[in-house]
Amino acid sequence: MKDLQTIQGETHQDLKHDSAIKQVMGRAEYTDDIAEPAGTLHAYLGVSNVAHALINRMDLSRVRAAQGVITVLTAADIPGVNDVSPSGRNDEPVFPTEKIEFHGQPMFAVIAETRDAARRAAELADVDYTILPHALDPISARNAGMPLVTDPLKLERGDVGKGFETAKNRIKGQIVIGGQDHMYLEGHIAFAIPGEDDDVIVHCSTQHPSEAQHMVAHVLGVPSNAVVVNVRRMGGGFGGKESQMNLFAAVAAIGAKKLNRPVKIRPDRDQDMTATGKRHDFVVDYDVGFDTEGRIEAVEGQFAARCGYSSDLSGPVTDRALFHADNAYFYPNVRLNSRPQKTNTVSNTAFRGFGGPQGVVAAERMIEEIAFALNKDPLDIRKANFYGDENDGRNVTPYHQTVEDNVIGRIVEELEESAEYRSRRADIIKENAKGGVIRRGIALTPVKFGISFTATWYNQAGALIHIYSDGSIHLNHGGTEMGQGLNTKVAQVVAEAFQVDFDRIKITKTTTEKVPNTSATAASSGSDLNGMAALDAAEQLKARLVTFATESRGVSPDTVRFMPNHVQIGDELVPFAHFIKEAYMARVHLSAAGFYKTPKIHWDRASGKGRPFYYYAYGASCSEVSIDTLTGEYRVERTDILHDVGRSLNPILDKGQVEGAFIQGMGWLTTEELWWDDAGRLRTHAPSTYKIPLASDRPREFNVKLADWSENREMTIKRSKAVGEPPFMLGISVLEALSMAVASVADYRHCPRLETPATPERILMAVERLKAQG
Repeated sequence: MKDLQTIQGETHQDLKHDSAIKQVMGRAEYTDDIAEPAGTLHAYLGVSNVAHALINRMDLSRVRAAQGVITVLTAADIPGVNDVSPSGRNDEPVFPTEKIEFHGQPMFAVIAETRDAARRAAELADVDYTILPHALDPISARNAGMPLVTDPLKLERGDVGKGFETAKNRIKGQIVIGGQDHMYLEGHIAFAIPGEDDDVIVHCSTQHPSEAQHMVAHVLGVPSNAVVVNVRRMGGGFGGKESQMNLFAAVAAIGAKKLNRPVKIRPDRDQDMTATGKRHDFVVDYDVGFDTEGRIEAVEGQFAARCGYSSDLSGPVTDRALFHADNAYFYPNVRLNSRPQKTNTVSNTAFRGFGGPQGVVAAERMIEEIAFALNKDPLDIRKANFYGDENDGRNVTPYHQTVEDNVIGRIVEELEESAEYRSRRADIIKENAKGGVIRRGIALTPVKFGISFTATWYNQAGALIHIYSDGSIHLNHGGTEMGQGLNTKVAQVVAEAFQVDFDRIKITKTTTEKVPNTSATAASSGSDLNGMAALDAAEQLKARLVTFATESRGVSPDTVRFMPNHVQIGDELVPFAHFIKEAYMARVHLSAAGFYKTPKIHWDRASGKGRPFYYYAYGASCSEVSIDTLTGEYRVERTDILHDVGRSLNPILDKGQVEGAFIQGMGWLTTEELWWDDAGRLRTHAPSTYKIPLASDRPREFNVKLADWSENREMTIKRSKAVGEPPFMLGISVLEALSMAVASVADYRHCPRLETPATPERILMAVERLKAQG
């Protein structure tokens, strides 16, 4: 038998991103790179300059008369329904008709010969308002009697009242958790090309092509089969393109069908930031009872979120905040309530973690409070409260799901040893005791993150595979590529299934023409869902090919094997391409549609009980920081991470996801501050005023390792685990380390209770406050 080499690009091996070279060389095509047909027009949004008002009159005559303007779109030009709400609550109009709900709300769209002409004309509207009172944050909105944007959630288990009665200690507090802008490199963009009859093709940068398809059909008043949405790749998404693209896709499509000419809309960065939603800000009131060893006995929490003017995805976001308010800790008695509060701000939306990070921050604040109250190392408090297993009964979450795959103890123990946490902490305490200007802090924090859409019906995926007669393979699936490497991973799964080299597979754009009714590429589920769907398609094709081989050669099925770039049939070894040609000549069907739905999950929101998550991903991070007590400035000296991705499909891509998620999470908690003025204007609306981490802000020493011993106990794709969102919360170790450094100025007697983002200004104010307390 011929000695065959292994294939290039199988799973569990490092393989570069399939677009990496194209991206580095500028050859990777994005929506704005698509060649514009002759006659292409450009749209730009005209927006409100007040936060809350009744529209008395909107005079657009100067806009229409401006040079280069072809037409102006208002609510009157919408042939279907004036709504792009992803929640189905009909509360998010494309263009308002009676009331303005936030400063910068789109009111109309200008269609012009050039983008510059459209942008300039959009400033010429004359609008007469009756100004109404506005509220910008969840507390002032609640006090003003503003409603909730959707139904709240309550999670409860145990006897909370009795738990507090028997607890030896009790602490109440409040933490303000800031929001975050997505700051994707490629902003929102949609490019609509009209077709015959009701048809329209929309190229856009969206994580959810099927929703964009349905929303465009909704506003045009046509069936979904008349709309095709294409996405080759995005220049980042982070959740900001899950539902926020609906508006832009709708505007481009309305204009294209009205004028029968292609229409492109691409807001500039300022308008992108003011007109689209962000991570939800939260104000969390917590009450925790605990014993003298720091073990939690009861928890109660109220989670109020700034949701903005409409529901968008705020319901599931605030739900997930409660799902992760336990982080990795067991609460014997617990009651958690969400408050998805309406405010006069842009409607907030999905962002990496989807509310989970805010819940985890609240959990870590309670742990920190207990540690300061008992004068103990916070890591000891964390370990004392970790989930246990079925033997000790400490493995049931507030939503009544049993934690069956708990590896957080091993993760933390290994990181504690490799990062030399204990000795470094002792050295830091000794150094801080000298009373210098520079103070240091260190923290080791865990994360447990549930994987699945909490809306159970989204946990499905489809894929399509064609094998052409020359042996080349065409792969299409419902997931979208935004830089995370999803296409690479799914192609590796297919390559391994057929035992062919990765280069034999052509990964094609995501399109609603090929795979229908897709779920958003979100909730860290892209590889889990689409990888399994692609594998299902591959297995269907392999089964047909095995049948053909047995019938054509007269051998038993168990003698047919797919070998590296060959097919073994009995004693015969046939090159893969030759075998496929034979199958084609024998009229074997060489195309298959695969499908997958996540098993075991169920959720009853009304009762707050179920199994919303298929499994959990775990990780831990140890960070050391230095702060300047005279200025509040700080830097991250060292970070060590150990993260659980199961049996990684592609370790180098997963490691990159962990690194990037940590930095993005660190930015959320330190430098990325959203600030609205009293008039309701977002003032941090460009890179000049909104500060994301730079390369120079990364830890001076950055050690990232995957837990290579881990293997998902559930039947996920190749026993891997999701990696998109869980490591985002590793950045919390930086916040906790900053807290320790600040606390050192008062000899660790008081919890600093830092609000986030912990900007240098907030660090300095906390230092001065603790010094005054003594």
